[in-house]
Amino acid sequence: MKKDYVIKILFIENSLEEAEQIISLLRNTGIAVRPARATNVEQLQTAVNELEPDVVMFDPTVSTITIDEAVKVLDANGRDYSLLGLVNAMDNQVVAELFVHGVRGIASRTQPKQLIAVLQREFDSLQTRRQVRRLETALRESERRCDALLDSSNDAIAYVHEGMHVRANQAYLETFGYDNFDDLLGLPVLDMIDSTHADEFKSLLKGHSRQEKVASQLTLHARRADGSHFDATVEFAPATFEGESCLQIVFRRQLVDQAVLEQLQRDPVTGLFNRARMLECIDDAVAAAARGKKGQSLLLVEPDNWASLVGGIGLGKADELLAGFADRIRMLLGADDVAGMLAEHTLGVVLDSREDETIKEWIAKLQHSVSNEIFDAGARSITVTASIGGSLLGEKNANAELLLNQASQALRTAQSLGGSKMELHDPAAREKADEERDRYWLELLQQALTTDGLVLYHQQTISLQDAEGDYSEILLRMNGPQGEVLPGFFMPIAEKHNLTGAIDRWVLDQAIKALKARETQGQQTTFFIKLTAASLQDDTLLPWLGDRLGKAALKRGHLVLEMTESKVMTLLRPAQEFVNGWKKLGGRFALEQFGSGLNSFQLLNHVDADYLKIDRSYMAELPQHPDSQKKIAELCQQARELNRQTIAEWVEDATSTSLLFACGVDFVQGNFLQVPQRLE
Repeated sequence: MKKDYVIKILFIENSLEEAEQIISLLRNTGIAVRPARATNVEQLQTAVNELEPDVVMFDPTVSTITIDEAVKVLDANGRDYSLLGLVNAMDNQVVAELFVHGVRGIASRTQPKQLIAVLQREFDSLQTRRQVRRLETALRESERRCDALLDSSNDAIAYVHEGMHVRANQAYLETFGYDNFDDLLGLPVLDMIDSTHADEFKSLLKGHSRQEKVASQLTLHARRADGSHFDATVEFAPATFEGESCLQIVFRRQLVDQAVLEQLQRDPVTGLFNRARMLECIDDAVAAAARGKKGQSLLLVEPDNWASLVGGIGLGKADELLAGFADRIRMLLGADDVAGMLAEHTLGVVLDSREDETIKEWIAKLQHSVSNEIFDAGARSITVTASIGGSLLGEKNANAELLLNQASQALRTAQSLGGSKMELHDPAAREKADEERDRYWLELLQQALTTDGLVLYHQQTISLQDAEGDYSEILLRMNGPQGEVLPGFFMPIAEKHNLTGAIDRWVLDQAIKALKARETQGQQTTFFIKLTAASLQDDTLLPWLGDRLGKAALKRGHLVLEMTESKVMTLLRPAQEFVNGWKKLGGRFALEQFGSGLNSFQLLNHVDADYLKIDRSYMAELPQHPDSQKKIAELCQQARELNRQTIAEWVEDATSTSLLFACGVDFVQGNFLQVPQRLE
């Protein structure tokens, strides 16, 4: 269930207290509820008119209104709704009577998990029914517009059902020399095709009617009413006409060489399909999966350490390397497989129906082929490895955007494991496991929020420029069944279930208390605290912060809220408004992972950040990478000119600290300097 929905629930219930218990249960689970209650027909009529409920929970023990009376009032309102029976125990006779009178599900008061599951199922079902009606309305409107476009189109378009014309536009009539559609009514479309191509055309018609994988285009000789011929390219697409499945056929006069059209769909560097054509192929595969085709998969392939490879051979030879890399893929493609470019150095492969093990074998062959090849790039010869991530394609994930996201996530996972690794997402196998894992972590997280199971650490940030006071990064942990758990395990679950805002407030509240305690000891302290996207868009957070800071009356304590550069870029306007409001409260702001974008300093024109936390990628083996040292020095120079302070994170050795001081970095932080300590 989407958590951004508010469920409007009408209780037909004797006890106000028991209704409140259910409402509290739902809200504690993270389900937003707008409730009402009725115990007689008059109250029910008023509640239905004012609330327009999504779900009605009927207690059969209510004596002042029968279920038939309730259904009559609800149906008279004209809105779709889900009717649930609300019982203390599962009595077969009571349950049967409820179902006979229109109840869709039974919820037990004594089984909270069952109650929530039934409510979620019925609300999701209600949303689906409403969405279907909206889609049917949109479909009718689209069909009306398509019909109007059909008449105004210059292309010759006809609709064919079982080989016979059922609709044709004016351009079609003019192309074939007919005066009106009555001349075509009941005429086989095969009569428009020259005899030399009739068999091939007929085979295509049969293939499309059986929803088989056949060509969507055919080049042939078409025949006019007067017996003359012309060359045409015929395009086929499934369609509906007056509720019946049919085939849309478009005749285009062949004015452009087919070889030229084919070339326009190719990437000039690799010779594989270009991005636009590859996305069309993915859409075709998704459509086939939605119709029940099994065994397809989408793979994303990238050379490992691409930036380092290009840095070694030079940008001018990158295309030559990429072309050789693509040849390795092309050699292994089957007759019905397709491959193409999806990004700068990301290649996509749609494999036709294969067993899961066969897909893994194909991936292993490709990785072996790539790693064993010596690639020539100008005067240099190098070896390359490939990381491959993909997703099996089935009816459950038959959505192009979802499929690409799953494959992309799998690729990132494979890359994180090191070079020449593979990760294959199986939606059918993982769905249940992921759901169980989510449920487990959600319960732990909700328990931690209610029982102070969250823990704060701080890691000192050392000033290289003799700044006054103590500076520390606040780090979050959670008490788990086997010890403390890092945020990487539970924050994705929190984000999925809209709990990040509550976590942020808990962290901020604890940090303000810690600052107040240090204030009494005369310590000047600055805490850096990570902020999530949910809090950035929460209009109530700044007033809450202002109230908490006002009560704390801090004089020597400061809060610096921070977000990653990439997240701020995607939420630029909310970030700008939030930072401006935060500055009015006297707060400061930091941008994490700074320098990772194409023009990071341009962001400062919109978001007034006081601190720039340099992207950690520049710290990796810093003494061995002069380019990283140069980049850090440039960032620090630009920051000083703009009166911003810089922070280097993940500093792991003394040599790096000295180099960062020479580069002009203001602060450094890392386990080499101090491991995180429990915040007391």
